[in-house]
Amino acid sequence: MNIERGNIKDSAGDRLFNAINYTFMLVILIIVLYPVVFVVSSSFSAKEAVSAGQVLLLPVGFSLEGYQAVFRDPAVLRSIAVSVGYTAAGTLINVVLTIMAAYPLSRRDLWGRGLIMGLFAFTMFFSGGLIPTYLLVKNLNLLDTPWALLLPTAVSIWNMVITRTYFNATIPDELLEAAQIDGCNDLTFLWKVVLPLSGPIVAVIALYYGVEHWNQYFNALMYLKNPKWYPLQLVLREVLIRSQVNSDMIGDSKQMAELAGLSDLLKYSLIVVATAPLMLVYPFVQRYFVKGVMIGALKG
Repeated sequence: MNIERGNIKDSAGDRLFNAINYTFMLVILIIVLYPVVFVVSSSFSAKEAVSAGQVLLLPVGFSLEGYQAVFRDPAVLRSIAVSVGYTAAGTLINVVLTIMAAYPLSRRDLWGRGLIMGLFAFTMFFSGGLIPTYLLVKNLNLLDTPWALLLPTAVSIWNMVITRTYFNATIPDELLEAAQIDGCNDLTFLWKVVLPLSGPIVAVIALYYGVEHWNQYFNALMYLKNPKWYPLQLVLREVLIRSQVNSDMIGDSKQMAELAGLSDLLKYSLIVVATAPLMLVYPFVQRYFVKGVMIGALKG
């Protein structure tokens, strides 16, 4: 390393390493970013261009036909509102219960903390399975109700462990002692001291839970029968199934080709419709997300 006039200059080996590192990261970026660009471009292309494989990077024959076909079904708009409700209510329940479990377990003065934590951890590795879970939901009279998608997944043990680790790493015991001297009880300390200092981890677990609820599909398929409670993912699945071409039902080859092209176009439009809300929200919580994950993962 050469030092001239107080400036540090990289050696030839350092410059070579940086060049290789930047090139490698650029290749990784292209590999990750290209499928996203391709899907978005295909969703705005003409169905003939999509079915012919002409779309490589930019839209070919700009068209909104795919999105028109998606939103032509009134069930799609209804399911978007339903999914927003599931995501908002479910995330609120998840975050509140996770914090209520994580904070007491972060306190060293909690009697039986190790045993309780062991019971929580046991459920991460062993569960009753699909059939007992279904029977439980059925016996609780939750089938075909929104609660079937909200209550069985009310707490993620992994997220609770991350939150507890964050509390251990960022909330010192001295802060609790000072608050208790001033007459602050546990609930007030949690509300007025712990939560204001825990914005990053709250944003992290809210994002985790929100993505899980927005992408909810299997539980809805298993527990719901009434279409009015279907989330977006389930409705989009039905739209895609209805768009599939059956050669036995269509004798005209030209009409079959048009429907096949529309089916291919719908696939990309559905992907964009399902993922766009999350992609729009993520930039607003990214800085909290990175900070919360790093602190929760490295300490404790």
